[in-house]
Amino acid sequence: MRVFAIRGATVVEANDAEMISAATAELIEQLLLRNQLTAADLISCIFTATEDLDADFPAAAAREIGLDQVPLICAREMPVPGAMERVIRVLVHYNAADDHVAEHVYLGKAQQLRPDLGSAQ
Repeated sequence: MRVFAIRGATVVEANDAEMISAATAELIEQLLLRNQLTAADLISCIFTATEDLDADFPAAAAREIGLDQVPLICAREMPVPGAMERVIRVLVHYNAADDHVAEHVYLGKAQQLRPDLGSAQ
């Protein structure tokens, strides 16, 4: 076993608590599914959100879908001029077998953030 890290992102349609929660849940569920992980495999998750998303914490949604024993933290994404709006990003640290191949997950419009990651499509 060794430690891996995967990235993911999604775009939320509006600054709405339910939309932030749903988008975060979908992102985490896809990260777990595509990487064949369970909550027990996770070490920690770092969420960031752009300045225009402040209706809820992405970590709250992660706890609701079963990551209540995983250390989670939220932070503000740097407000770079011209950057994509309403984005939630996550960096997940986890344990997996040495031969595991990490699959990053960029959903919907967030695919534009990392077109170089074929596995994110």
